[in-house]
Amino acid sequence: MPDHMVPHFQNDLGSAQIKIGVGKFMCCGASLPYDHPHVFLDMGNDNEIVCPYCSTLYKYDKELNANETLPENCLFEQSAA
Repeated sequence: MPDHMVPHFQNDLGSAQIKIGVGKFMCCGASLPYDHPHVFLDMGNDNEIVCPYCSTLYKYDKELNANETLPENCLFEQSAA
């Protein structure tokens, strides 16, 4: 798990949707330096939400862990400066 409590996800692949295993998370858009403002998203009682910045559709999948995504490799991991 990343060193922050709320998982951060990115969409470098340009996927129309990303399945994730959490309902509360941050969307970063893409990897640095092409990211957008890191926005907190909360699905609430829904199973999906659209990021208002990059229009990625995030769908909750109970089969995934908090650090897993479909497609793979959409977990944002900030490198050390």
